[in-house]
Amino acid sequence: MLRVFAAPLFVLIWSTGFVVARAVRGGIDPELFLTARFGLTGVMFVGIALAMGVPWPRGRDMWRHALAGVFLNGLYLGPSYWAVANGLPAAVMALLGALQPLLVALAARAFLAERVTGRTWLGLLIGVGGAALVIGPRLAAGDGSLGTPLVVAVSLTGIFSMTLGTLLQKTAMASADLRASSALQNFGGAAATLVLALLLGEQHWTSGPKQWASLAWAVLVLSGMGTTLLVWMVRGGNATRASALLLLVPPLVALETYFLFGETLTLVQVAGFAVALAGVRLARR
Repeated sequence: MLRVFAAPLFVLIWSTGFVVARAVRGGIDPELFLTARFGLTGVMFVGIALAMGVPWPRGRDMWRHALAGVFLNGLYLGPSYWAVANGLPAAVMALLGALQPLLVALAARAFLAERVTGRTWLGLLIGVGGAALVIGPRLAAGDGSLGTPLVVAVSLTGIFSMTLGTLLQKTAMASADLRASSALQNFGGAAATLVLALLLGEQHWTSGPKQWASLAWAVLVLSGMGTTLLVWMVRGGNATRASALLLLVPPLVALETYFLFGETLTLVQVAGFAVALAGVRLARR
């Protein structure tokens, strides 16, 4: 049953990350927010793992799981949030993020010996094209700035880090219990973003219902369910097929912001949604 609903549930959950980032912007410094998010998620999974009596990785294996979390969580979202906070348009970040499934396909073929067919490549390229159609109107409506070279470079490090963190899930660490592994990976992410927060001198935290509700959603749903679903799908199947789902996130974000914030939704964007969906279906066949 879970395998049937895992893909659409993951895409829906992952897309809400944009809403959370928008909700806390200006109220909480991004790296501080991510540190709290990952740290609390790690504590939550420790409690779950202890209550269920699951085995824990030992010795060097513990550090491998933490390192995977540094890349998949900390060094992916940390630089991404920083880039957007320092002038990179969210639409550009979304477009750069759409490159991640292509990077996973290239790396999985080279390092994991995954078979990537011509149909899969075609589906991924169609999916990227659909995502670009969705994002295009936002770029056209912006101020024309694509961000400084430094900001763009930092955002790309986030995309490469997520790719590496995804591939690490297919190594020997895949045999570990997912609950214990999630605890260690979230603590690894928290350590990475804490270092970034200290280096950037972040200290601004405004408490309020919106901030606490956003943090609760980020812990329980985004990290607790979304990232866990991604890791579960990658471990149990094909890394390229799982990553292809990320191409549906920009179209779904466009729909969510249309209903939640009254942003425009053009026919081009609707067509892009259909194109992205067709590409993902082709890539995952």
